[in-house]
Amino acid sequence: MVAKNVKNPKQTNKPALLLTLGTAVLLIAGGGAAYWYLSKPKAEPGDLPIGAEVIPQDALMAIAVTTDSGQWLRLREFGTSQSQVAFDKSLAQLRDRVLTANGFDYQKDIQPWVGEEVTVAFLASQTPFAPPTAPPGSPTQQPVVVVLPIRDGLRAKQILEQPRAQGGKLVDRTYKGFQIKESQGSPAQNYSATVLDGKFLVVTTDAKATDRAIDTYTGGPTLATTPGYNQALGQVKVEQPFGKVYVNLPAAAAVTSASSGKPISPQNLAQIQQSQGLAATVTLQSEGIQLKSVSWLKPDSQRKFDVKNTAKIMPSRLPADTILMASGGNLKKFWQEYTQGATANPVTPINPEMIRDGIKNTVGMDWEQDFLSWMDDEFAIALAAAPEGGPPSLPFSLLFLAKASDRRAAEPNLQKLDEAMVSRYKFKVEQTQVAGQPVITWTIPQSGAAINRGWLDGDVAFLTLGAPIANALVPRPPQPLSDSESFKKAVPFELNPNNGHFFINVDQAINSKKFPILQLPPGNRELVAAVRSVGITAAISDQRSSRYDVFVALQKAGNPNPLPTPTVPPVAPSPSISPVPSP
Repeated sequence: MVAKNVKNPKQTNKPALLLTLGTAVLLIAGGGAAYWYLSKPKAEPGDLPIGAEVIPQDALMAIAVTTDSGQWLRLREFGTSQSQVAFDKSLAQLRDRVLTANGFDYQKDIQPWVGEEVTVAFLASQTPFAPPTAPPGSPTQQPVVVVLPIRDGLRAKQILEQPRAQGGKLVDRTYKGFQIKESQGSPAQNYSATVLDGKFLVVTTDAKATDRAIDTYTGGPTLATTPGYNQALGQVKVEQPFGKVYVNLPAAAAVTSASSGKPISPQNLAQIQQSQGLAATVTLQSEGIQLKSVSWLKPDSQRKFDVKNTAKIMPSRLPADTILMASGGNLKKFWQEYTQGATANPVTPINPEMIRDGIKNTVGMDWEQDFLSWMDDEFAIALAAAPEGGPPSLPFSLLFLAKASDRRAAEPNLQKLDEAMVSRYKFKVEQTQVAGQPVITWTIPQSGAAINRGWLDGDVAFLTLGAPIANALVPRPPQPLSDSESFKKAVPFELNPNNGHFFINVDQAINSKKFPILQLPPGNRELVAAVRSVGITAAISDQRSSRYDVFVALQKAGNPNPLPTPTVPPVAPSPSISPVPSP
């Protein structure tokens, strides 16, 4: 909701003003994390997800994970005791649905012959958009392909030919010379399986998906030959990854549009089609999970990235008590890219028009001409804890910092903003002194809250809303965020120079329950309680690719208990039925 212009000077629209400011913060902090636009060394064949030559090039997503039991044990050690139980329960349910229900035990039937990695791919549906008769937002079922490399063919043959107690009736068929076995029964448990030249066991949820995998393996376009994929994966190559992720950005956008019930226009679809994909590698560290990611454009795309990594100073201008921050190298450029992306993104979190109209209606100013015109340098949005001794009703302060390319152009517009506070909202606006430097204070009548604005280093404009925190900023923070242990441990610094950071101290922001506006519904608290902090660093690699590194610092509960025992009871075996084709 956006406030209308004030007609009665005695009436105020303070809630609308605060709503507009808060919406701008959410746009830059939350949207910024989503829109960091992340020659290069190529990946070696062994760096590609296992079975990349089996996965169709139009797959929506592919996730490869290690089969190393030691790495899985390390993963299960993370979290709180409660999140450990919840995670183990999810693993057990997946095991029971995929293996136990079909008569398999992983340790006995799969582990002896499977390779070092398994890949799960989600294929694009043959009808990616919901049918006209479906309700808006109806999801479509995406076929799933699981590729298991065969390390020991003889052992696999011995185990897989053994009769299974579960799994239902199986039928045989042949496609392009490959023997296929398919289950019949409940659609929720149907599967189709084939062995490709003794190299891969391919299991799918749909017979047509098996045919598509065989088509791909015998000469169709593959994930391995996706344009730019080798080069992109080479940028994020790591030793002993826990997992690898690939996302087909145009295809994923089409499915998202269908699920959201918001069709993409032909113009916006053309813009989305310029993106190619996103690739990431995941590794387990002693204190958490690291993700290195790269997104890239198609080789013939008209769109190109502006190769500028100019974010340098903002973490050193914020106080150490900052619990949430997002920074970037150029606010004006960020806004332009966000508005362009928002028209093509069916699930954009905040409509740019909401910001434009909100500022116009609340203070009578133009967001782009009066503000962004001089904000074409570094910026930061942050939430900082209130200094000790502050009012309990104001536990935090919202901070906005923007380095001005032209302070002389900024000053008249900021003075115009001061005048709007007086004429529209009857704020008390006065110049005060903080650490010997001038600071403008807007006092909100009968609330105790204050808004401060001023300058740091002569060219960094700042605005604070909420708890009085100017003393922690002016002239410089005595204890800056860049020196705090929580920031240094969470934020990756390998990308240097870079185009900005995102940081949230989850322990302080959410787990401590000190800040009501950041609390989550009960169903999500258990998962979030396992997280200590999250840090992201973004950088532009070249005109067609961009990078971001992510680190999720986790709690560590220690050695987990064994997984729950399988829940599917045994039934009488059917000796005449072989569960999968022989390798």
